[in-house]
This record gives sequence, structure tokens and C-alpha cells, in this order.
Amino acid sequence: MNFSLPQAKKPMTDELDLNSIKGLSKEEAAERLIRDGYNELPSSKPRSLFAIAFGVLHEPMFLLLIAAGSLYLVFGDLEEAILLLSFVFVVIGITFYQERRTERALEALRDLSSPRALAIRDGEQQRIAGRDVVRGDILVLSEGDRVPADAIILSSNDFLVDESMLTGESVPVRKKASQDLSHEIERPGGENLPFVYSGTLVVRGQGIAQVKSTGAHTELGKIGKTLSIVGREETPLQKKTGRLVRNLAIMAFFLAVLVVVAYGITRGNWLDGSLAGITLAMAAIPEEIPVVLVVFLALGAWRISKKQVLTRRVPAVETLGETTVLCVDKTGTLTLNRMSVKRIFSGKEFFDVDYHSDKPLPEEFHQVVEFSILASEKDPFDPMEKAFKELGEHYLAQTEHLHSDWALVREYPLSEELLAISHVWRSPNENDYIIATKGAPEAIADLCHFSDLQMQELSKYIASMANDGLRVLGVAKASFKRTKEASLPGEQHDYNFKFLGLVGLADPIRQTVPQAIKECYDAGIRVVMITGDYPGTAQSIARQIGLTPVDKFITGQELEKMGDLELQWRIRDVNIFARVVPEQKLRLVNALKANGEIVAMTGDGVNDAPALRAADIGIAMGARGTDVAREAAALVLLDDDFASIVQAVRSGRRIFDNIRKALAYIFAIHVPIIGMSLIPVLFNLPLVLLPVHIVFLELIIDPASSIVFEAEPDEADLMKRPPRNPQEPLFGKRIMGLSMLQGIIVLTVLLAVFGISLHLGHSPLDARALTFTTLIIANLGLIFTNRSWSKSIISTLKMPNAALWFVVGGALVFLILVLYVPFLSGLFHFTFLHPIDIVISLTAGIVSVLWFEGLKSISSRHRRPLDQEVSNY
Repeated sequence: MNFSLPQAKKPMTDELDLNSIKGLSKEEAAERLIRDGYNELPSSKPRSLFAIAFGVLHEPMFLLLIAAGSLYLVFGDLEEAILLLSFVFVVIGITFYQERRTERALEALRDLSSPRALAIRDGEQQRIAGRDVVRGDILVLSEGDRVPADAIILSSNDFLVDESMLTGESVPVRKKASQDLSHEIERPGGENLPFVYSGTLVVRGQGIAQVKSTGAHTELGKIGKTLSIVGREETPLQKKTGRLVRNLAIMAFFLAVLVVVAYGITRGNWLDGSLAGITLAMAAIPEEIPVVLVVFLALGAWRISKKQVLTRRVPAVETLGETTVLCVDKTGTLTLNRMSVKRIFSGKEFFDVDYHSDKPLPEEFHQVVEFSILASEKDPFDPMEKAFKELGEHYLAQTEHLHSDWALVREYPLSEELLAISHVWRSPNENDYIIATKGAPEAIADLCHFSDLQMQELSKYIASMANDGLRVLGVAKASFKRTKEASLPGEQHDYNFKFLGLVGLADPIRQTVPQAIKECYDAGIRVVMITGDYPGTAQSIARQIGLTPVDKFITGQELEKMGDLELQWRIRDVNIFARVVPEQKLRLVNALKANGEIVAMTGDGVNDAPALRAADIGIAMGARGTDVAREAAALVLLDDDFASIVQAVRSGRRIFDNIRKALAYIFAIHVPIIGMSLIPVLFNLPLVLLPVHIVFLELIIDPASSIVFEAEPDEADLMKRPPRNPQEPLFGKRIMGLSMLQGIIVLTVLLAVFGISLHLGHSPLDARALTFTTLIIANLGLIFTNRSWSKSIISTLKMPNAALWFVVGGALVFLILVLYVPFLSGLFHFTFLHPIDIVISLTAGIVSVLWFEGLKSISSRHRRPLDQEVSNY
């Protein structure tokens, strides 16, 4: 590693020039990562094949298969028993595939959820995943960062760290730089130690540190605490459906017992009665539902991450489709956060900046530019400070106004009370300290002790710049006598500042935002813009992106004076909030929620965390957000783009839509299966379905419900529906009614096929083969028709879904095998079907679902598609 300090004897507490640090090279970092492993603590590993198989052993379906196989052994039917028990391995295979697919999705989310680190490598500052940090890395730590590894501090400025998770002490401790890089890491606790520890939180200031320990070798690793950021937490939806499945399973058990008793008493054959009871129990338990929810939510979160939105809490996926209000920061979310200085004001004169012109900067504006740079970091990371540096390099290069040889003595950080930053500099040629400050014009005017009249005059110029969409900052300077006796003041107010002027910065909007705003309005979602800028700046941006209404706004000062009830009333039709500080976001969230809104709120700073927690969906900025904000949020916006939030809402609606389709299919197909298991017993008819037939059907139903429907693309009108009412159940009465009606129609057709076949003198084996083939065709028909409740089957054939054709193809191939391979047809108790029989089954199966296609067509003509009519959007 190439690491050098500017001066050997220079105290490390002084600012360290980042340009002098090269850090590790890309090759060195990769080599150490291979040697030492990832910077992460031991976490739960994916379930092994044995563990998954053991889990299947506890499933009701498996226990019923074992019971049925055992009964066949009692009958002496070894082949039937072996076939049933072999299906256990098929079930384990499907379960393993679903488990691994879900696990891979969660693993991808864990990787994305890893705390980020700002490291210096190859002489450049780079954002990397915390798990990629290695020994020897140089870290740049700032307020709100979660420390990714144990490290020794090389340079610090007003650096305080919360170590309560390691020491239990709630008071943050001050850190100082070390002059001995060989110093071994000591145990945490106590003031002025030159060490920072993995998992602790920077609460103030900045620091540069060199990593000493990673992963299990850190103090946190020694404690042995396992961190799991994204896990399989059970969502409210899963809890509700879990109760539903348990209740249905209990009903199925008692119904199966009744069937066994009824069959035994009426026919005197208790073994056959037991098989009939087991068949009914297998048919009645909708064990696919929990699998559907786990797979859909986990894979849904993974798919959303592909849209640059990380899901840190799975329940947020459920809430996305309910969102009625999106509260977003202007800077960096609606805009690109690529600042450039466009206008300078000084002495009642304006100067428009043109980087393509050779026109020199007039002398009266030199000090405004000079002191705006002095009030910024030497090696800036913030886009605004980069803009000041760019301005200086363009206009002040080769002049006496740039001071690379000055030393930073002290920094007064931005605070809630005073929105200004001051830097105290020591010049080699000056006896006095030079102080530069920049910040909100009101704060700078306050530091300069402006009178009301002066403030009124300044406000005109501020408004003029703000109305052109510029972000406005004030700049001032001061000096302080340097003596041995006098120490620097504790507050910025203790200096005698002189006002120099204003700087107006432009931040272009993201090109994707206007279309995303329009999409929100089409979807019935209100967009609220929150900014620290002036109302004029906010209104200018609102006009550019299409945010309405533009003429109404509330400022932070007005917000401060409002009571909660007044705010709840005013906030109903105001979508622009200007000059707002982060602490006021919490009031906005609470007011919107009190009005019954489902609120998504963006944030990036430490002070945003309470609002992110209070919102129904907290959304942290991934590129520029602090780790505190990320940890408080349910979602993390990886690219900070507003359009990605809208895509996440679309994905959330799609996930919920597809869950409903899958559940509609599950309930529909179980009706005819239950009916054909129960009715022959009640009416003393030959049994149609045996356990082996139920298993065959489950081999279609399981992948269809959990894989085929999960992969379904968006409906065309998905973002033209209003948000879903959170009070409405997932599976309401109307959607349940239509689903059950689908199943009843299929059951009616099956009974007709079975009854007519027997009436015509066909044997029970003939009737069973004909009815079962019809059921398979109807089953596939239900899959096709439930892919969309607004489009016809023919229209949906154009919608890509590779999993669908694998399931359909596999089902048809297996059906042909069990019908025409003698060994298999014997195990399934079928006889040979003639071409006319296949035509009858095909026709009957299609007719059983064709009525629903007609209903979709009628609803569409009346401009009331079924999916809108029943989905409560």
C-alpha cells in the first residue's frame, strides 16, 4: 500500500490531505479479500438438502402419502405403495428448488444490504460494500456512518462515536488521531482512544482511519453476535393466511374422518374407506398457499432490487401497492445532485457564470468565490462543494485567491440551530486567523448581524435567484487575533463576520422524473416535494417536473407555528414544502397518516431516521444516505432516482396482483378435486380419485401456483388503478366467489362426464380415465384463464412466461405416459382412451373454463374489467 503523510512531524489531529493518500491498490485489496475472507460475521447458512427433506417430513401432505403407501402395503399392492412413496422424493425435489430459489434471492438482498464504506483505493475515494473492506484499507468516516471494521484513526475533526452496542454506555465518546500506526487495537471504552470499532456509529465530525481487523476478528466478531439484515420475517399477510390454512386443514381432517366412517359403515370396507379419507384430506389441504407467499415475497423483493430498490423489510413489499403519498426530497432524488454555480451576487450586482466563456470574473466577485471555497473541504466529496472548487479553478486559477498552503485549524459544523459552516484557517503570511463561512442566507445574515431593513433588501435578491430555480447560499468572512493567551471562540456567533454575497447553484432535474410523476398521478398517488430550498426554487423545479399545484406551498417557519390539527387541514392540498429542516419531516408524516394516507418517505441523513421509521414505508438513499437512515428504512434506493421508487410501487402492485391470481387458481382447482373425492363416497359411486391421482395433480398445482404465477408480467392497466385499500382483505368475498364459481363449474362438467360415462355402461376404470383427463385439461385451462382477469387467454399467450410452458408441457407428457404406458396406466387404474375419448375430455375441459373468458369479455366491453372490479384497487 502506498500511504504517505505530507509532513512527518505534523500532528495527526490536523487535517490530513486526502490527495496524499493512495490506499490499497485494486490488486492488493482483491488478494487480501481472498486471504482473509469477507468482512462479515457468521450468519445462518442456507438449509441443506437433508434439512429441507427433514422439513418435508413434517408436512401434512407427506404424512398423508406415507399413510396411503402403508395402506397399499397392507393391501399387498407393492407397486402402488412404491409409486406413492417415490413421489415423496419428487415433492422434496420441488421443495428444494423453491427453497434454493428463495434462498438465493434473500442472499442477493443480504449482499446488497451490507453497510457501505467510503474507502480510498488507487488514490481515489470509492463507495464499496462493507463486506469488501480488507485489512489496510483507508476509510473516510463521516457523521451518520456505521463503522465497517475495527480501525486506527489517522486524522479526525470533532470526531464522536456511539459505542453503546459494545460498551453499553449511551454517551458518545470523543476520538483522537494516533501517531503510531503500529498500535494494536485495544478494547472499546473511554475517551480519546485512537480506535473505532465495527458496528459503532459516527455521530459527529469526520475522520480518516486505517483498517486493522475485519469480520470475526473485530471486537463485534469476538462477542459472536450474528447480524442478519434481510431475513425471513413473517409478514402480516403470511400470518393471516397461515391461520386460514390451519383452519382448512382442521376441517379437512374432520371431513376425512367422516368419509372413512361413512364409507366403512355403508360399504363395509374400512381399508378402502381409509384410502378415500386420505384422498379427501390430500385434496382439501391448500398447502400451496404458505409456499406461494414465501416465494412471491422473497422473489418479489429480489426483483425489486433489480429496479435499484433494496427491500430491507419484506412487509414493505405488501405495503407498496397501498401507497397513496410519496414524500420525496428534491435534491438528488428529483434532481441529479450535480451542482454547478450559475450566478453570483455581490454589492447589489449579479454575475452570470459561463464556463464556456473566457470572460474574466469581475474583481468585486472574487472574494465571494474565494471564501466559498475556504468554507468548503479541501478535497470535497459533496456535490455543492465540488461546484465551488470547479468555480475557483475556472476563474481564480493563477491568482492569489486560492490558498493551497493554508492550514485548517478548526471547523464549526452545521447545526440545527445555525445552518452555516465555518472554517478557521491559518495563513503562513498572516498573524490573524481567517474565518470563512457559508450557509443559508438567513443564517449568514444573522452571523453578520443584519438589521430588519438589510434583511428585507437581501430577501429581494434571494427571491430573484430562487425564482429562477437556483439554490441560494450566503458567504461571509471574519478574522480573529492570534495570540498565545487567546483561544478560538466556542461559537460562530462570537466572530465579527462581514457579508460578502450570495451564490446561486443549479441542479438539473432527472430526465426520468416528469414521466414518473405523471405515472404516479395516473396511479392515484400524490407526490409531495420536501426541500430546504426557497419556495421560488421549489416552485421552479415543480414546474419542470409537472408537480401540481405549483402556487401552493408551506415553509418550515409556517410549519413551526402550526398546530397539529391546522397542519392536517392545510396539508390536504399542498404538495410543496420549502425551507424545511429534517426534524420537521416527522410532523409531515404524522399529519399525512392522521389524514388516512399510506405514506412513503425518503431521507438520507441522521435526522431523517425518525421520519423514516414513522412512515409506512421509509426509503433511504443508497448512494448518498447515511447508514443510520438505511437502517431506519424499509427500502433503500440504490441509485437515488425518484423513477426507481415508482418502479418499486409498480413491482409491489404486480406482486400483490400475482398473489391474488395464484390464490384464485388454488381455490378454484381445489373445489373439483374435493368434490370428486367426496361426492362418489356420499352417493355410493365408484371412486374417481385415489392418492396417486392427487399427487399427480399436486405436481402441476405446486409449480403453477408458486413459479408460473410469480413470473407473470404486469397487467397493462396496473398503474392506472387507484392504490389498494389496506382495509380490504387479500382475498375478499367477490374474488373468492368468482374463484369458487370457477371451481364449481369445472366440478359440474366433471360430474357430467363421469355420470354419462357410467350411464353409457363404461367400466369404472374407463370413467375414471376419462374424468381424470378432463380434470387435467380443466386444470391447465384454469392456469391460462387466471393469468389475467382482464385479458383473454389468446391475448395472454403473447405475454412471456417460460415457466408456464414447462409446467404445461410436463403435465401433458406425464398424462400421455400414464394413459398409454401399460405399467403406469395400471398403477393409476386407467384403461386405454380412444381418440374420441381424448376429444371429449379436451372439449369438456375447455368448456369448463370458457364461460369465464366470456365473462371477461362482457366486463371489458362495459369498461369494468374483472381485476378492477374485484381487486379493490
